[in-house]
Amino acid sequence: MKFEKINAPKGVREYLPPESSAFEWVRSQLIAPAKLAGYKLMELPVFEDTNLFSRGVGESTDVVSKEMYTFEDRGGRSITLRPEGTAGVMRAVIEQSLDRAQLPVKVWYSGQFFRAERPQAGRFRQFYQVGIEAIGLDDPAIDAEVIAIADRGFKNLGLKNYRLEITSLGDAESRAAHRVDLLAFIKTLNLDEATSQRAGINPLRLFDDKRPEMQSAMSKAPLLLDYLSDSARNNFEKVQSYLRGMRIDFVINPRMVRGLDYYTGTTFEFIHPDLGAQSGIGGGGRYDGLMEILGGQSLSGIGFGLGVDRALLAAIAEDSLPTEEFTSDLFIIPLGENAMDSALTIAQDVRSAGITVEIAFGDRALKGAMKAADKSGARFVVVLGDSELLNGSVDLKRMSDGVVTSVKIAQLQDQMRQALSL
Repeated sequence: MKFEKINAPKGVREYLPPESSAFEWVRSQLIAPAKLAGYKLMELPVFEDTNLFSRGVGESTDVVSKEMYTFEDRGGRSITLRPEGTAGVMRAVIEQSLDRAQLPVKVWYSGQFFRAERPQAGRFRQFYQVGIEAIGLDDPAIDAEVIAIADRGFKNLGLKNYRLEITSLGDAESRAAHRVDLLAFIKTLNLDEATSQRAGINPLRLFDDKRPEMQSAMSKAPLLLDYLSDSARNNFEKVQSYLRGMRIDFVINPRMVRGLDYYTGTTFEFIHPDLGAQSGIGGGGRYDGLMEILGGQSLSGIGFGLGVDRALLAAIAEDSLPTEEFTSDLFIIPLGENAMDSALTIAQDVRSAGITVEIAFGDRALKGAMKAADKSGARFVVVLGDSELLNGSVDLKRMSDGVVTSVKIAQLQDQMRQALSL
């Protein structure tokens, strides 16, 4: 009986060797600055109660209204695969009372996220992000640090062609004043029913409408930056001053509206023009009120999500990926059953020193095993047969120039450490 081949779901981006090493490198470089700034790992479930996102992210967003993967579990509960990271972090902080300890709560996370979007270059239904959240203090210095961590992550990748756009979505006083005039302006527009309903829930969403006719219609709409209260304006000016002090370039985009409703105050996005329509490689902002909406204290927070998939595409576009692919430090070729038993033991010992060791499996002949070692890019090779086991020593061959050194098996780890300068 012949079974039909099963393919991956549409819109899922898989990373397989050798490309997976580039993906792993990009992800680690984006996370590294957060670790250096004292952020700690938070590992969260990939599915949550649907109410977490409908209440926290916002009913007016495309994410909630069109893009969530929602299903009913066996207990009749409505469950959603996470479309973003902040709401889940906030839920965990509230549930585990992390907000009752020292503030701010500073965490980082990474993993898969899910949105039922139309797949295209740089946009997938399962995508990968790294993110951070700093929860508990409303301080423009924290805003600047969060932006700087994201900026350093992209610099770690060697990216140069991106730009940082920032704005302020103000405080409650600012948004209330702006909402009055914005709604009055929107009433003068000829909107379809769906757009009108979105505007009624959150009129700022119309700035995020990508249709040319809507962008033209909103070109003369009142801008929130012109309605900032004294407090919100001073806060935003301090953020800009801190960024200049850290020599981080930015441009102010007064029409920026992030795709999630919880954003307030400082808001930012990183754009990479080499990626075409899907040019956003990461962004975030402050979210005053989100914790309270989710049943917690009235505490502020700020964070970001950086797209690993798109950052990888940007690194490819700028040719900034490391050229060195995975290579073994040592390749062991055992000849015979006794040699295989010893090879496994030797590999275990050498690996304990942080040295990468591969073994030629499958009872290969010496010639074929040497070809495999050469193809793997191994730095050193040893052949292990009965005579080597009897003498207790092996010939360590350096593949770059063919130089051979006789080494006692018991001293192989030390010799490898010396050869690799570990």
